[in-house]
Amino acid sequence: MLQIRKTYTEANPELLYAEIRDFALKQGATLNEAKMETYTLPDESASFVSRGTLTFKAKDKECLRAHIVGSVRSETKLMIDVDTSLFPKEKMTALQEDIDFIFGAYEVKE
Repeated sequence: MLQIRKTYTEANPELLYAEIRDFALKQGATLNEAKMETYTLPDESASFVSRGTLTFKAKDKECLRAHIVGSVRSETKLMIDVDTSLFPKEKMTALQEDIDFIFGAYEVKE
């Protein structure tokens, strides 16, 4: 099992969600579950936090799960859990390269 964690500033969580979905499909994974929810922040009716979950299958088993939580106005956190026996490292590397190409400028470097 492999886990990837990234933090982005001022990146749209819904765009990140859509790009991860499309990049994982491009790598041959099958979409299993896709859920995006939006919440208003307390005391700020114009500010929203989005929460997304994507799961993908390979060989009828879950191979990849992505969690996205964040806001365009602040931080967006991404966590991807990968079963490398079902979603090989080469595909994960290609997925990461696609994500980094699009969102690299927004990533918080630790």
